[in-house]
Amino acid sequence: MVPALLAHIRATHPRSAAPTTLADRPDATVIRLGDTVVKAHAPGTDPAHLTRRLETASRLPGILLPPLAPAAEHLHDRLVTSWPYGTPVDPDAPAAAPWEAVATLLARLHAGAPRPALPPMRGPAKAARAVTRLHAALRARTHPAARPVLDAWAALPAWARAEAPMPGPAFLCHGDLHLGQLVRHPAPDGPWRLIDVDDLGLGVPAWDLARPAAWYACGLLSPDEWTRFLTAYRRADGPAVPAAGDPWAALDVPARALTVQTAALAITRALAADRPLDETEEALVDACARMSAL
Repeated sequence: MVPALLAHIRATHPRSAAPTTLADRPDATVIRLGDTVVKAHAPGTDPAHLTRRLETASRLPGILLPPLAPAAEHLHDRLVTSWPYGTPVDPDAPAAAPWEAVATLLARLHAGAPRPALPPMRGPAKAARAVTRLHAALRARTHPAARPVLDAWAALPAWARAEAPMPGPAFLCHGDLHLGQLVRHPAPDGPWRLIDVDDLGLGVPAWDLARPAAWYACGLLSPDEWTRFLTAYRRADGPAVPAAGDPWAALDVPARALTVQTAALAITRALAADRPLDETEEALVDACARMSAL
């Protein structure tokens, strides 16, 4: 997809600087051209759903980075959108991760008035897709870590496996929250904004807190960072968890689902690269083993 997207960019931005490829995956190709970022979305992306998501981002410019155009373009079999460039979180400075900022943005997003025309949030569907990819990888080669991951998946309720509607009431959700979905705009040091609307929609808001919750439960996020994140979300009146007390009744199922999703992807990548799991990946598999034992 990169050559086609580069040709498209050169035709539409003939005088711009040399493009830089930011991502090239089966589900997305992202190229930066100066102050503009162009994204080719996954094959099969629903045009009507993407349009609703773009409209939502335009309606909430203080929370979501708004697109440069209100609709996607067609390039071969892909939908292409354009965005302003923002400065991402520095992966080499984990101590400076903006946990309070992302928690506050999430709370504000969840408090936004949901639009009935929005599709469901795609978090459970992404988790199911990760498990499907693991099953496909296991047809060629087995892996000893796969069984506890698949057992933990089977123990989840149907809605968390995208096999039943999500329980209500429905809130406006990001659907794939992690620190890579945060940028400063205007670059380099403007306010933080959420990016990537591919999974945006209506659903269970606790799903957006599930990845940091899962990291904390697996020992991959420190208690201090987790407390900062949760406290900031509560201070901003986020509806995903109670305002005080134990949050885990709301977080347990989404956090388990995100643990399984991440572990499934880790095993799939390890099989493809013919390498052992690293320490972080082993921690995720160990967490799945504990969950399946319960």
